[in-house]
Amino acid sequence: MTSAKKIFLYLSVLLILGHLPLLLDLGNPITIYSIVWIGLSVIYLLHFFILKEGEIKQDLIYRLIAATVVIRIIFLFSQPVGSDDVYRYMWDGKTQDAGINPYLYKPVDEKLNFLHSDILPLKMNFREMKTIYFPLSQWLFYVGYKLSGESVWAYKLLLLLSEILTLFLLFKILGKLNVDKKYLLIYALAPLPIIQFALDAHLDGFGLPLLLAFIYFYLNDKKILSAIFLGLSFSIKPVGILILPILFLREKKITEKLLMVTVPFIAFGIQFLPYIFTSNPFEAFIIYTRNWFYNGLVFNLLNSIIHNNQTTRLWCSLLLIISLVPVYFSKKIFIDKIYFAVMLLMIFSPVVHPWYISWVLILVVVTRKWSGIYFVAAVSLTSLTVLNYQLNGVWKDYLLVQIVEYVPVIALLIYEFAKSEKEKLLSTVN
Repeated sequence: MTSAKKIFLYLSVLLILGHLPLLLDLGNPITIYSIVWIGLSVIYLLHFFILKEGEIKQDLIYRLIAATVVIRIIFLFSQPVGSDDVYRYMWDGKTQDAGINPYLYKPVDEKLNFLHSDILPLKMNFREMKTIYFPLSQWLFYVGYKLSGESVWAYKLLLLLSEILTLFLLFKILGKLNVDKKYLLIYALAPLPIIQFALDAHLDGFGLPLLLAFIYFYLNDKKILSAIFLGLSFSIKPVGILILPILFLREKKITEKLLMVTVPFIAFGIQFLPYIFTSNPFEAFIIYTRNWFYNGLVFNLLNSIIHNNQTTRLWCSLLLIISLVPVYFSKKIFIDKIYFAVMLLMIFSPVVHPWYISWVLILVVVTRKWSGIYFVAAVSLTSLTVLNYQLNGVWKDYLLVQIVEYVPVIALLIYEFAKSEKEKLLSTVN
């Protein structure tokens, strides 16, 4: 075995077993959480460098993936450390189990006092707000509550199944595009999904296989089916809306253009029929999108000058649209366009929670771009905000953290976009 292969195997083992301290009582959980996540993210960057350069046998790839699944299973009964979002999922599932529209009442509403327990809504954040989550998410919450009640394991089990489906669809897409299967390890060994899904049980893990199903079926020319899955992904997080202009411009016939942009909204909108006549499912979501901000470097820098939340959001939206135009009208391949569009959304968004970057991660598996790999690793630095909040009660963005997180990403993204455009121009001239 060569020294490079030994280093690769050693780093792979570290990326798998390095999560185990999160299960041990070694002191303050959030301190261990930050140390483990940031440390493993540095190892992840080194691992990708060797992975990209070396040849990996398929049996080793599948053994490493199996080991990462085992690690995720081990976390099934552990309590979340970096987030309490799962308790909102439980609450929404509990209200539906009681036959109540989850969009109708705030958790602190007196009409729901009979649902209160020692856990719910006590452990929830934003108890004075109605739910922001869309119907497909609500149905998953209901299944989770029916399986485990006020326990996290069912939500984690559903997320584990979603992650396995994510890996399967990535396997199929890589095969379709004749890309080496070793790049499945970009997702499987990444600390980000293990910590954000297997440990903290974030919802976005449900959306990843939906977006990948869209890509897979679109590549196989099953466009209506692909459009349905794209619309379903909106109900987990509306990241895929940025893909609609790509589809519109790719299709040749006007009827096909219209189908590809309307079918996703139909698949998304039809989910609201059980709720829309008795409540406003968008009420809390609109409040969230108007007011929340976290870990957005561009937004924070602009807002430090403008000092107006709403105006700054408009400027970020305008900058996003302007930056998307060259992506949409470029000659890049389909997957690259999606990748650049999603990356730009993250760069200009006012809110970029670390689990949001999982939408970038699944695209990095196919595109193998350093900008995304670095982003997936560097977002671990946001754990310092959570660390300060849990230890000192102060929720604060750190400018230095955001500079380290975003500046290399933006520089790499510009380089990757310009390089590919230059290569296409040279090939045309030659």
